[in-house]
Amino acid sequence: QVQLVESGGGLVQAGGSLRLSCVASGRGFSLRYMAWYRQAPGKQRELVARDTSAGETSYADSVKGRFTISRNNAKNTVYLQMTTLKPEDTGVYYCNADDYRLQYWGQGTQVTVSS
Repeated sequence: QVQLVESGGGLVQAGGSLRLSCVASGRGFSLRYMAWYRQAPGKQRELVARDTSAGETSYADSVKGRFTISRNNAKNTVYLQMTTLKPEDTGVYYCNADDYRLQYWGQGTQVTVSS
């Protein structure tokens, strides 16, 4: 089992920045990838960014050039640096991970971007 705990959400004005963190914990796990999803009110959860164990990153078109995903493998932590935030980035951001057997989700952290 892998537990994921996010932090770093909050309220920010449009054009501002936030950094989200997600710490993975458990016994003897190896992660195929770590990712960030978000869910806006009334919308489906969508993939924002993913970082694989091979070091490959991918992003939703809507955040390319503004968001950066990175990992600190020694700390089992994944980050999402968000810049030039827009009101449409508002939502609950979830950390997601896969250990080659199961998928895991964090509890989510709220990001609100005011115009």
